[in-house]
Amino acid sequence: MKILDWYILKRYLLTFTMMLLLFIPIGITVHLAEKIGKILENEVPLPEVLLYFLDFTIYFAHLLFPLFLFLSVIWFTSKLANNTEIIAFLSSGVSFTRFLRPYLIGAAIVAVFSIILGLFLAPKASEGFNSFSYKYLKKGRKAVDNTNVFRQINDNEIIYVSSFDVKNNNGQNFTLEHFEDNKLTYKITASSIRFIEKDSTYRLTNYTKRDILENEDKIETLKRKDTLFTFNVGDLTPPLYAAEILMYDDLREFIKKEEARGSTQVGRFKLVLYRKWSLPVSVFILTIIAVAVSSIKRRGGMGVNLAIGICIAMIFVFFDKIFGVMAEQSDFPPLIAVWFPNIIFGILAAYMLYNAKR
Repeated sequence: MKILDWYILKRYLLTFTMMLLLFIPIGITVHLAEKIGKILENEVPLPEVLLYFLDFTIYFAHLLFPLFLFLSVIWFTSKLANNTEIIAFLSSGVSFTRFLRPYLIGAAIVAVFSIILGLFLAPKASEGFNSFSYKYLKKGRKAVDNTNVFRQINDNEIIYVSSFDVKNNNGQNFTLEHFEDNKLTYKITASSIRFIEKDSTYRLTNYTKRDILENEDKIETLKRKDTLFTFNVGDLTPPLYAAEILMYDDLREFIKKEEARGSTQVGRFKLVLYRKWSLPVSVFILTIIAVAVSSIKRRGGMGVNLAIGICIAMIFVFFDKIFGVMAEQSDFPPLIAVWFPNIIFGILAAYMLYNAKR
């Protein structure tokens, strides 16, 4: 039986690798054809372009990882079925569950690779990909949510700015409220706030501080005041793709801070966190579905199996995207949004596997 295991496992890994090597250059070519005008228009240096497409390769592979795997399993399993090899295996007394074992071993190898990719390689690639995109390809589009910034920066202080210019480190209509035992103790307002990078201070224009005392309030006003705060500029307006560029432990800490600060982007950040573990699980689910679909020899041959597989893959992507958008733009729980497609398709995989055994 080891011969059968090695035969299927080698076909599994080889076909998956060939699928990546086939589609990634196609993805690069299509993306380059779409963006070449802006790259030339902005006179981007060649080393930056090459590094961008290296990051794009990792980003693209990680994004479509399950689909490549799914189609590659359908492809080579359909060939086995058309050559009546599967019938020969099962006729020799091998159970369908035993036949599935090398597929699951292959899925485990790919899942480990997926975890390494998601935890270590993808964050770095995402940082390069997104920073290049917003710098050269998305000029005019904001990488940060810098209007009506309302954030809790620690246990006692809440800040607000109506707008913040990340490039110039300058904000308008600044307010800071300090609380002790849920009671407002003082409030600072300014028409503008500017971070002075040279000495790491903040310059407030039209500064007013109101101390809330028991009998009367104490008010201090200055035309300009340079002072220190416990927050930094990055805390005010983290990029929208901030969660994608952080390692796992850093991402968990970042989400905790953003929750405490009342960020509206927490749902988006949690999606990135949960997908790091849902993606490897989907590898096993899609492998089982692909084997169940393509292990039967059909009259239409491989084309029918591929058509069925592509339809299932598109439905999987649809579920993943629609629930992801719901989590980002509403109060829909991100954990459910990430795992719901796996649950639905896990049930489908169990049903198809049961029928395939029969």
